[in-house]
Amino acid sequence: MPADVALHFDRVRTQGSHDDLRLRIGPYQHRCDSYYLALDDSPTVLGGLGLKLSRLLEQWSSQVASLRDGGGTVYLPYDFSDQCTAWLRVSSSDGQTAKVQAGWSLIEGWGIYPSDYLSTAPAVADFDPIAGAQVVCSLIDLAARIDANRATLEATGP
Repeated sequence: MPADVALHFDRVRTQGSHDDLRLRIGPYQHRCDSYYLALDDSPTVLGGLGLKLSRLLEQWSSQVASLRDGGGTVYLPYDFSDQCTAWLRVSSSDGQTAKVQAGWSLIEGWGIYPSDYLSTAPAVADFDPIAGAQVVCSLIDLAARIDANRATLEATGP
């Protein structure tokens, strides 16, 4: 059972590709679109939207796991729009505790394959945090929350 980390990424509708995803972090909520995820035709992930969302969170898990070796900062995308993208900035100074902050970058969503965003993540140099959209937790609890969200998203199917 995952720890109660106030971070959830879920599908709120299974029809259509607009306003069908929701990120909740602390008291902050953001509705976003699966449009660019649905368009992702990379051979990395075949299948419906549930599998594409699962692949996105699989990459999140990998990046969060990399912080356990002494800390650092990683960026996890959750909203791909025409002229910008929204990211979670996960920072750890000790490899045990994480600060997770939602924010924006002017990196355009159309230029990223959500199923393989890892080459773009280090380019997030203009991260603009959203006030009040943050949580502090252990990296282990964060990883458990991401894995639980991943399983739930994958089960939503096409």
